[in-house]
Amino acid sequence: MTVLTTALAGVVFGLALAAPPGPMNAIIAEESVIRGRIAGFRAGLGAMSADALFFVLTLAGAVAVIDRYPAARPALYLAGGLLMLYFAVGAVEEARSATTFTGGREDGSSGFRKTFVLSLTNPYQIGFWLTVGVGLLQPGTLDVLSHVPAAGSALEGVLVVETGSPALLTGFFAGIALWIVVYPVTLDAVGRRVDAFAPVVAALSAVVLVGFGLVFLAIGTLQVV
Repeated sequence: MTVLTTALAGVVFGLALAAPPGPMNAIIAEESVIRGRIAGFRAGLGAMSADALFFVLTLAGAVAVIDRYPAARPALYLAGGLLMLYFAVGAVEEARSATTFTGGREDGSSGFRKTFVLSLTNPYQIGFWLTVGVGLLQPGTLDVLSHVPAAGSALEGVLVVETGSPALLTGFFAGIALWIVVYPVTLDAVGRRVDAFAPVVAALSAVVLVGFGLVFLAIGTLQVV
């Protein structure tokens, strides 16, 4: 593959992993419609910064240490679940107070801290860097779209790229960066036209966080017992 094609494949991979609904996108959405696109971008940057940190730790071999301690995974599930429920409470409060779009309230945004801390305790994100992330760094091949959440099996073999390439890694992070720019801007644009959009999105964000939080707590509890 050419360098450009490999980089574009990396962009597709980054977008495919960043775009599906989940707790990170719920927080980005909440910040975007309550405080504006800059706050939404900051929230996305928190999750991306955690990925960058995991990337460095993977290079150093530090992330693999988690696999050596059986108690680490259930502890991460429990911690992540509790954090999601805690952030869900804040989203409910935002939904109640945000009667209209309030894009000017960017001061006091805590989106970066929320997504960064949540990413550090997200077993799925850590699991990605323990498996696929390691594969990105080593020479070989990677079936990119097979790792798309909830749709991977239907997309197997559609896009297979060579790994261990700086172009692929650059494209991967560029794809994530593209998402955390476009997603908040889109939500911000809609919110400025539809006043009721802000409280609805904040409420949906709370629902997503509660759902994932309860799932994480259940998984963590089952792994302990």
